[in-house]
Amino acid sequence: MPGTDAHIDAFLARWVGASGGELANYQLFLTELTELLELPRPEPAAAERDANAYVFERQVTFRFGDGGSGDGRIDLYRRGAFVCEAKKVRAGTATRRFDDAMLRARAQAEAYARALPAEEGRPPFLIVVDVGRVIELYAEFSRSGATYTPFPDPRSHRIPIERLREPEIRATLRTVWLDPLSLDPTRRSARVTREIAARLAELARSLEAAGHDAEAVAAFLSRCLFTCFAEDIGLLPKDGFRHLLERHAREPAIAMRMLEGLWREMDSGGFSVALAAPVLRFNGKLFKHADTLPLDASQLALLIESARAEWSQVEPAIFGTLLERALDPAERHALGAHYTPRAYVERLVLPTVIEPLRRDWSDAKAAAIVLANEGDTAAALDTVRDFHRALCRVRVLDPACGSGNFLYVTLEHLKRLEGEVLNTFDELDPSRQDAGRRQQGLALDGPRADPFGGETVDPHQLLGIELNPRAAAIAEMVLWIGYLQWHYRTRGDVNPPEPVLRDFRNIECRDAVLAYDRVEFLTDDAGRPLTRWDGRTMKPSPVTGEPVPDESARVPIERYVNPRPATWPEAEFVVGNPPFIGNKRMRLALGDGYVEALRAAWPEVPESADFVMYWWDRAAALTRAGQLRRFGLITTNSLTMIFNRRIVERAMRPPAKDEAGALSLAFAIPDHPWVDSADGAAVRIAMTVGALAEPVAGRLLTVEREAPAVDGEIEVHLHMRDGAIHADLRVGANVAAAAPLRANSGLSNRGVIPHGEGFIVTAQQAEALGLGRIEGVERIIRPYRNGRDLSDRPRGVMVIDCFGWTAEELRATHPAIYQRLLDQVKPDRDQNPRKRVRDFCGCLPRHAWSCARPMNRCRDSLQPVRLRSIGWSSSSTPRSCPTTS
Repeated sequence: MPGTDAHIDAFLARWVGASGGELANYQLFLTELTELLELPRPEPAAAERDANAYVFERQVTFRFGDGGSGDGRIDLYRRGAFVCEAKKVRAGTATRRFDDAMLRARAQAEAYARALPAEEGRPPFLIVVDVGRVIELYAEFSRSGATYTPFPDPRSHRIPIERLREPEIRATLRTVWLDPLSLDPTRRSARVTREIAARLAELARSLEAAGHDAEAVAAFLSRCLFTCFAEDIGLLPKDGFRHLLERHAREPAIAMRMLEGLWREMDSGGFSVALAAPVLRFNGKLFKHADTLPLDASQLALLIESARAEWSQVEPAIFGTLLERALDPAERHALGAHYTPRAYVERLVLPTVIEPLRRDWSDAKAAAIVLANEGDTAAALDTVRDFHRALCRVRVLDPACGSGNFLYVTLEHLKRLEGEVLNTFDELDPSRQDAGRRQQGLALDGPRADPFGGETVDPHQLLGIELNPRAAAIAEMVLWIGYLQWHYRTRGDVNPPEPVLRDFRNIECRDAVLAYDRVEFLTDDAGRPLTRWDGRTMKPSPVTGEPVPDESARVPIERYVNPRPATWPEAEFVVGNPPFIGNKRMRLALGDGYVEALRAAWPEVPESADFVMYWWDRAAALTRAGQLRRFGLITTNSLTMIFNRRIVERAMRPPAKDEAGALSLAFAIPDHPWVDSADGAAVRIAMTVGALAEPVAGRLLTVEREAPAVDGEIEVHLHMRDGAIHADLRVGANVAAAAPLRANSGLSNRGVIPHGEGFIVTAQQAEALGLGRIEGVERIIRPYRNGRDLSDRPRGVMVIDCFGWTAEELRATHPAIYQRLLDQVKPDRDQNPRKRVRDFCGCLPRHAWSCARPMNRCRDSLQPVRLRSIGWSSSSTPRSCPTTS
């Protein structure tokens, strides 16, 4: 029977000594392997390429940069699962020749995966087989065309076929065939992480309800959760923390005193009285303050329940976001909301940071192999050492790091690359192979010989700037949790060097775009502070029940003294997700004082630009000056609109004398789904990666389709095109750079700007307001199109435009429309910081209740014509302009 010991022994006996060539044996070997694993056999190939979902010799077409093409054949392909490349390597498995041959096979398999039709998507796995001897696994779960990395890690991705006797190995290979995405370790970790965050939120609510300050609760729980994590991964005696709490479950005061003592002992290291065992020295700054809170029995029970969770399985890429929500009373309502999927983050991190470094490593490795083959082993090893030293000095900055998910994902991929470097060093050094001293993991002090003196990729290379102090502290903790997880994943039970935690001060808590000397509060003539609506607090409307600004929620109006651009720490790469605040909301969200200071400090950034563009402009300037190698930032998808695009266009102009070179876009996705980390709201974003002009063509990815996935995520299928990416995030003709013709001057105008969602109504709402029933309403409520409606799918909405009406005329003639604007527009307008916008809700002679920017030039140009256009049609001379850009 397949899968029995006898069948496995027979399979191994048949294949271990097979010496025939690849073409003679690989199809038979893979067929018998599927039988052994009780998998379906490959299917007969069809003439139609698209029908070949699970076949040998699947044909693909390579597209070359010069416009040419060529054909290739995948040895074994299973759609949505893997590309398999088989070889028969005539060299020992512990030799350089073997490693070199398997590396070339892996590169060949990756080229096949990239050449698959876009509608099929890239498979999550590559399988590289040395027939009869070895199976290697590589994975890329984001399926976005990024680099495939050893699975599950560089230490254990190579499987000698003798290990097929192990049930776990057979189960893993079966899953690669049948359900490959379930092997993504972040999926199970995400479920565990959500459960842990929910428990912490419950405990935080209980402690705050007991009267404890929210910041003190957050600090206490942060120490608790790291202690839970430490005991689960082996940094503390197994279950020591949980047992300490359980022993004193009926005496919470004693439990807290014991816990305080444990934290002091963890800070200094040595023998722990609380655990009756030695503990490592943790140091850092997490345990500098060992304060506890006076818990009651029920709260202690919640903490004990939290300690029972699988803390070793937390997924750092989402843990920071969920922990921040759990510990922040204002954000706790969003705990059940969605979080940004890790695959989305990788989609930007990989082309920004990892792909350039992997190109460097590919060059260094090739040079080392050439030297080794020439007999100069010492020079080959020096080449690998030099690359590792450079890798350990790479600095990556996230200038809006939040709770650290971008930094953590970057750290993990740097550690994966480091693992490959260390393995290559072992493979090139015969003395290390003969002595059995293969590193198989991190270069840290330990019982094995260490060729790199303990130097390793660690959190000090990941730099962050974050304004929220709680998020900044969480980001630092997330990096250490991820680093320690990787350490134990690759080093087994070897403890890291002490102190376990180090205060690298790599996360700075400050503003990333604006520096100033101090903040002053403005006062009136009587010395009373001037205030504004806080831009955030809402209340139900007493009329409609809809949320409207709460005029009682006030904050002082500020003035920033000596505003100037903030500095960034030195780094080679910048990657991150700056805040999404549109230019029209900046004053409400940030305050007049801040916005005026920001614009004074950054005069080169147009006032029409969104807040995120200050980050983009700074990163682009540093890149053009040669201070950054690459930057990758998330912006809103309005990056392609002219009010943001002009910043991109300016950055891509030919360089000035003091600049290193021209900026180019190495990678872009113009319109991609995203999840706002603060409240879990679904938004649309653009990804851009900027670099000095490189010989490598830009890679433009566009969304072809989106499909629901697990846990409310959206699986995105992308189509890739290579070429020069223009400022409008297109390849091909540079339409955005077209110059205006004088002959076209005055033929188009910017349309009206409503400045209030209450002006926009659906067809049903328009009918309720009298459209089609009351004479004259058709002159006020008209079909409406903005720029996005014209260039994409129209929303089918209408606009209320009372240009030319006074409030009294509107109330007397169309009271239903008047009431809607009174209830749904005026409350927002009254809190607008700009007097010109507020005044359009007052009783001005002719413009009351009008859109905030009526654009008279547009209206005047329409007076002589009868329009029957895309925007609207009317048999009367229009009072309003139909579209806005």
